[in-house]
Amino acid sequence: MIVLTPDEVRERFGPLFAEKFIAMVDEEKGLAEILETCRHRGTIEWDVMNRRRAGGALTAVDVQGSSMTMAARLGEYEPHFGAAGQEIGGQALAGVEVEGDEVVTTWAGIAGAGVGVAACLPQAPGVIRAEYPTEEDLHIGGARVCRVRIVSPKYEKVTIGIDDTDTKEDGATWVLALKCAEACKVAGAEYLNMRLVQLNPKAPQKTTNCVGSVLNFAVRPGAVDDLLAFVKDYIEEHAVSGDTGIAYYRGIGLPETEYMKKIKTELLTQDEVEAEAARLGITFIDSAASKGRIGAFGAVLWGNCGVEAAGLYGERPEGTL
Repeated sequence: MIVLTPDEVRERFGPLFAEKFIAMVDEEKGLAEILETCRHRGTIEWDVMNRRRAGGALTAVDVQGSSMTMAARLGEYEPHFGAAGQEIGGQALAGVEVEGDEVVTTWAGIAGAGVGVAACLPQAPGVIRAEYPTEEDLHIGGARVCRVRIVSPKYEKVTIGIDDTDTKEDGATWVLALKCAEACKVAGAEYLNMRLVQLNPKAPQKTTNCVGSVLNFAVRPGAVDDLLAFVKDYIEEHAVSGDTGIAYYRGIGLPETEYMKKIKTELLTQDEVEAEAARLGITFIDSAASKGRIGAFGAVLWGNCGVEAAGLYGERPEGTL
């Protein structure tokens, strides 16, 4: 086993293009979510198609510009390069395992794809070290197969829904949510993204659009309480409404619920929302304990559902670029 730090990988192969690597796990569900960012969109798109083809631990993947988010199973799985391995190369996430306070992802690449996993990705900020089974795995490019284990800190995912921070006269929840994310300097908390979630526009008690906001974080297990305390204090200090709702979910993937549709199409009561939140494992941390909890709950439900979260129920963007 040859072990190299990101700096040592960079020294050996020269600086390449990976900009971020974060591995989040939900050990209870046996799931992982991995965020990878490159400086260039083309490499991300090529990697996505090759990893889908090869299978392995990967179950789904989504592209956002020059980043990708991979859903994966915990465990080791043999990639299926098939004919692609002989004709056009290939690349695969072969496994995801938790070892103490670290996550180990195992990768395989053929030809130019081997450069991506053996030389580029191990340089990404967020990587602790790369472990190569043999010296041959460091001979990248050509028709060779390269294998590497990339070790990174263990993170979990925390989704925070926020609603009803404003009034008809003042404020905007999405602005406050983004200011909160940018102000957050909690050690061990990595801000991932923010989404605006369109709720039922026919709700009688709303400002204008009836839109909740959600913040997604990758969080080191020991930092979750600090993150939640910061968000609660920041939002409540700057909110101009007395009905502010704040809810969070700790984990990857919510259980199925009919309230995905209901929150966008029906008028719900606070009592029924609180009951369904308890069933799903969604927790409220706001002080108001008021109607804002309905929108905060809805924001959590749709917080990891892509662009459809911003639309009316059933509404999808027409066409892609």
